Amino acid sequence: MHNGKRITMSIVFVFLLSIWVTAGFILADEEDQSNNEKMVSLHKVKQLMGKDIELPEKLARFTFQSGFQFNYPDAVRGVYVTGHSAGGSRFEDLLNLIDSTELNAMVIDIKDDHGNLTFIPEEGSPYEDIAQNFIKDPKEMLEVLEDKGIYPIARIVVFKDTVLAEKRPDLSFTKNGEVWKNGKGDAFVSPFQKEVWDYNVELAKKAAELGFQDIQFDYVRFPEGFEKRDKELQYDQGDFKDLELNDVKKRVEAVTDFVAYAREELAYYDVDVSVDIFGYSATIEEAPGIGQNFSRIADNVDVISSMIYPSHWTPYFGIDKPDQEPYRLVTEYMKVENEVLGNLDEPPLSRPWIQDFEAPWLYSGPTFQYGVEEVEAQIRALNENGVDEFLLWNAGNSYTEGVDYTPLD
Repeated sequence: MHNGKRITMSIVFVFLLSIWVTAGFILADEEDQSNNEKMVSLHKVKQLMGKDIELPEKLARFTFQSGFQFNYPDAVRGVYVTGHSAGGSRFEDLLNLIDSTELNAMVIDIKDDHGNLTFIPEEGSPYEDIAQNFIKDPKEMLEVLEDKGIYPIARIVVFKDTVLAEKRPDLSFTKNGEVWKNGKGDAFVSPFQKEVWDYNVELAKKAAELGFQDIQFDYVRFPEGFEKRDKELQYDQGDFKDLELNDVKKRVEAVTDFVAYAREELAYYDVDVSVDIFGYSATIEEAPGIGQNFSRIADNVDVISSMIYPSHWTPYFGIDKPDQEPYRLVTEYMKVENEVLGNLDEPPLSRPWIQDFEAPWLYSGPTFQYGVEEVEAQIRALNENGVDEFLLWNAGNSYTEGVDYTPLD
């Protein structure tokens, strides 16, 4: 009986494997057949054959091949790059900055803070109407990065999306029949809406197909202070409506489920999935309004990028003016994050966002300046706490010159 069962299981396995391979060829994209033929990943086979099918994890996984060869650096040390900069004259300045320093990566806007795609997609794409011609030829841009050994990360802003909210108010938050906007004039779409999930995940797949090695999701949350206005806004909780959870927990479920879903959908593309998250989320059980639970998000990503800009903290960790004590702020924060990540079975890589800008809104008089000393202080604090990777944020992409980006080497 046992021998018969083994023979039957072997036949089933061979049958499933043949379907897996065949399905992969059927789904091959004609435009990419000059590269390795596309094949579906294991989770696609499970979708075809039923979710209860168990396939060996040690089978060779056939993944998408973009044709680019990017090597992961010793440690990612990157800068933020807008679509304007990536497609304009500043791009050369940023290339020169990286060539002349220990920096080695770029985080490039693919879907920006307004909800625009930063390049023109193929004709007939469902994203044509949100496209801006900032990056004239993304493939050519990636060829330059490949040639220079610069690691490419695609930034996709998810739930902060004025363009989609105004186009589809039913996917957003409304008040008195109008799309609600925050004090800065930004609108958000709802993390409860799975149509919004797919809208962003499909864009992420396009970025992976272009050749980006890491998909970084930003604004993976509800609007700030949502817990103070959720009762006055109209919105659909979708599949989360009937969960036996309070509204705070429902928001956490929606955000966490999106991250898990995105990672599963991107498995075929063999890219890292990273998420930007408020640093203070690591210091509390969960952020009640925005739906971010640090541990649960971290459990579903390859890279976690905490935004730990000193200027963005009110008095915290016993520090009265965090903006003026970057070394101390980052040191105290990393103690907390290391503890939280240390409690996870398979913690993601930590790659925090740090500050290379001034915060004039904090001061009525002269603004505390960020220069070489302040940037290096943050990097040193990270290194001393076991973190070698970081990303520099400056909204205008103008970064401090003369910084030693490996101060402990």
